This record gives sequence, C-alpha cells and structure tokens, in this order.
Amino acid sequence: MRVLVIGANGDVGKNIVKNIKNTKELEPVAMIRKEEQIDYFKDLGVETVLADLESDFEKAFHKIDAVIFAAGSGPNTGPDKTIIIDQEGAIEAADLARKNGVERFVLLSSMGADQPKEASDGKFYLYAKHRADEYLKSTNLNYTIVRPGALTDDPGEGKVNLQESGTEFGKVPREDVAAVIVHLLTKKEANGKVYEVVSGNKEVANVL
Repeated sequence: MRVLVIGANGDVGKNIVKNIKNTKELEPVAMIRKEEQIDYFKDLGVETVLADLESDFEKAFHKIDAVIFAAGSGPNTGPDKTIIIDQEGAIEAADLARKNGVERFVLLSSMGADQPKEASDGKFYLYAKHRADEYLKSTNLNYTIVRPGALTDDPGEGKVNLQESGTEFGKVPREDVAAVIVHLLTKKEANGKVYEVVSGNKEVANVL
C-alpha cells in the first residue's frame, strides 16, 4: 500500500514516514515543498514528491492507495495561513483523494477541535481543525481522525490513552502520535472513527 504523507517534513510527519518505512506492507511517499528537503528522505530510502498545499498538488496523488494528512501551518503563523493549510489544505486533500480513487484517509487534528467555541486561546486554530474534520466526515472516504493533546518533543514511550471521547487533556510525544496514526491506518475498525490520544499506559500496538 502506497501511503502519501502530506506534511512529511514536519515533526510529526517525519516520524510518520519512519514508522511507515519500518512496516512490511506499507510504502511511504513523502510530499514536501522544497528541493532541499529531498536529501533527508532520500537517505531514508523514501520516495518524495514536490508539491505545495498553496498551489495545485494533485500530482502527489498518482498511484496512491492511502493518505495521511499531517500538515500544519505551525505556531508562528497567523490565522490566514492556518486557514489555508490546516483547513483548506485538508479539505482539498480529501477532495483530491476522492477524485483519484483513494479510499483511506487519516487526518491529524487536535483535541478541542470538536468544541472550538470553548477554547480560551488558539480559537482560530481549533476552528480550522474543526471545519476540516467535519468536511472529512461528510465525505465517503474511509476516514480516521486523530486528535492528540499537547504535543511534546519528548522521546516516545510507546504507551498511550486512546479513546473516542471524554479524554482528560494531557500531553503526548509526537513520536507516539505518529506511531498511533500508522497503527490505525490499516485497522478497518478505525474507519469512520475520531480518536483522542494522550500519553497513557496501553501499548500502541494494542489500542484497538
């Protein structure tokens, strides 16, 4: 299964690519924006495609079986860029997946995206995530939405708390989020589901 990773050069994206590369049945295709990013993935033996969410990126979907959308505008950009990348980029990616016959789509979202009105800060970010989530749910794609708590750069522990709702907000290493996303990608029981994830005591391999 060829898996397009959108946002492959991001902190979570790089870990997603590595996790996919370590499987036997999955083959990562890293979508990146800049030529200088190619060598990193070439050293990993990973195929890349140069494309930008802010322009036409349909070529990235050639011979793709599944999509993981892990792109984000980052903390140092304004609401306009967040809307372009986190919201509209995800929506267009879902449309292109449908257009190109890709049925499986995993979206990296955020805890709080289900109730953006209740956010004390970062409200525009959660609204963008909310709209992307709701759009994906309205499609006929076999989707899974992953909503992590506060992301950290701590080493992954390989243990998480994964549930569909009611999760107490907490932290979670990016490495563990990436591992959860790749684990859920091939689980049929994860289709049509939204999961919240924070650090916990259950092995990633056993969360479903």
